[in-house]
Amino acid sequence: MINIEFQEAVKQYLSKHGYSRLNLKAVLFDMDGVLFDSMKNHATAWNEAMKLYGMNLSREEAYMHEGRTGAATINIVSMRERHHEATEEEIKEIYATKSQLFNQLPTAEEMPGAWDLLQQVKACGLTPMVVTGSGQASLLDRLNQHFPGMFRQDLMVTAFDVKYGKPNPEPYLMALKKAGIQPNEAIVVENAPLGVQAGVSAGIFTVAVNTGPLPDEALLNEGANLLFPSMAAFNEHWKCFYQSVQ
Repeated sequence: MINIEFQEAVKQYLSKHGYSRLNLKAVLFDMDGVLFDSMKNHATAWNEAMKLYGMNLSREEAYMHEGRTGAATINIVSMRERHHEATEEEIKEIYATKSQLFNQLPTAEEMPGAWDLLQQVKACGLTPMVVTGSGQASLLDRLNQHFPGMFRQDLMVTAFDVKYGKPNPEPYLMALKKAGIQPNEAIVVENAPLGVQAGVSAGIFTVAVNTGPLPDEALLNEGANLLFPSMAAFNEHWKCFYQSVQ
């Protein structure tokens, strides 16, 4: 991918939203599948947890729900399988079971390229932020262990900060609010269709990194402004991309 493609993507975004320029101040990172290679474990944990409660959620479908809050995912499956929403108690119980199963699996590694990209982002004077549908304390704690000094707690957006999860734009709108910035002052980095949809709906330039098993079209069809095959590839092209928005 060459500089002219980046410039064209930025030009199209500016034209669509009526901005004169991208004035970058922050980069909003999804967590699972972007910073951590954790989606395989989430898919397995969801599949096994739902089985224990007499419901079916395949690993493949779990990828499609990535970005939703746990409660939203549980209710979608409950409505389909049982024709009614889960109670508050059931949601707490199922999500606790899912989290327990997740924590029993081998620890998810950092996504290759994530640390290097974060360092480049910081070196450009930009603020890295995390916007995740997760409410799992184990994962949120690991952010500070694996990416020390990168993320401010008061600028994180998690399942506890929002009423509506992705694909609703609320998580990304909340991130803008917390940072005190406008949509053209940030970019979103996402790996899931629902996350891309949320970023685009919030009016933010959205970069998709296809780190999972879905076809590129699943991300591009949701309106991603750019797509890279991996975080390592985005890291490799960061300087070129950043120059194109100056």
